[in-house]
Amino acid sequence: MFSGTGGLSEGFLRSGFEPVAHIEIDGNACKTLETRSAYYYLKRNNNMDIYRKYQTSYNKKENEKEKARKILLSSIPQGIIEPILNIEISEKTLPKIFEQIDNRINILGRREIDLIIGGPPCQAYSLVGRARDENNMEDDPRNYLYKLYVRFLTKYKPKAFVFENVPGILTAFDGNIFRNIQAYMKRVGYNIEAHKIDARDFGVLQSRKRIIIIGWRKDLEFCYPAIEPCNFNYTVNDILTDLPKLNAGETYTKFTYRKKPNHYLLSTKLRETGDVLTHHIARPHIQRDLDIYKIAVNKLNSEMTRIKYTDLPEELRTHNNLESFLDRYKVVAGNQKYAHTMVAHISRDGHHYIHPDITQNRSITVREAARIQSFPDDYYFEGSRTSNFVQIGNAVPPLMSEKIAQWFKARLNILE
Repeated sequence: MFSGTGGLSEGFLRSGFEPVAHIEIDGNACKTLETRSAYYYLKRNNNMDIYRKYQTSYNKKENEKEKARKILLSSIPQGIIEPILNIEISEKTLPKIFEQIDNRINILGRREIDLIIGGPPCQAYSLVGRARDENNMEDDPRNYLYKLYVRFLTKYKPKAFVFENVPGILTAFDGNIFRNIQAYMKRVGYNIEAHKIDARDFGVLQSRKRIIIIGWRKDLEFCYPAIEPCNFNYTVNDILTDLPKLNAGETYTKFTYRKKPNHYLLSTKLRETGDVLTHHIARPHIQRDLDIYKIAVNKLNSEMTRIKYTDLPEELRTHNNLESFLDRYKVVAGNQKYAHTMVAHISRDGHHYIHPDITQNRSITVREAARIQSFPDDYYFEGSRTSNFVQIGNAVPPLMSEKIAQWFKARLNILE
């Protein structure tokens, strides 16, 4: 549910779970899910040449890309992959959604659902979102999407579920939202437990704190996943330096890499033999921003401190507000063990995600953002660059979800 571009799903797919359906309101994210489903089918059937050929359509004109996409999807037999429902989850749409899921369950010949995973859109629960809204997001209908999530638990009675969201969900409306979520889930037959976790403890080279609520049916012996934190000795540069160098506004069209993959890329499967490099296009920037980027990168690399807006020369300042949002320009810390949190705001301008290599002097590309989120290079994002950044910024890091999925797989095997 609320599957987005599939970051949470990816970890479970890698771990051998079989998808029944994905439900997502964003059209481009649904296209990305369709492409990923095609990837898994072709990989299972040792027919990756079709997928690689589709990847090389990335830099072509829209009509050529669409033609290549039709060829890709036509290579998948009808009914083989799960339905990807591009639909809003609401009281009105529930009957239609349930009907399609029921049909899929019958096709698979399954008697029950093992897991439901996903989390409602987090803007209504985030501290930043509430701060920016004059009504503190109190009128936002997304506050109550958890009630619809519970409807799925009631109908399908999965053994367990995974509900992901931002830490702000614990404090939204003085904690009343979270107390209601707990009460609803317990009322329909589930024990639940919530923990704050950080993606960097799961091998992701990014600090990304999230609340993961785990629920399990009261008739089952279960507990919260016990996962040992990873202790990798890598830096963020390890996921950037094999990629071809670009200046602001440049497009890389050769689909090949600058260097061989290092151990981190190979061990995490961010890059594999035969990969085709896509989504590596640097957005253009005006000269003033480029001048600011150089100052910000120099300061971080030489002094290990981040620049404040008030540190800039007056001729480079364009905002009158010198009291708040002073971290408008932020460099990805290449020489640190993890980057700062990737969010969908990167789709706006890139100022918060400046590349650490001063010789390139630009914000990061879609592929670099995807790697920071731990998406593998064979993950193809559909839609515009802006949409790609939104999809990636809103996603759950696949490496983190894979660790959770592996724990669930072992636990469910014991139960069987």
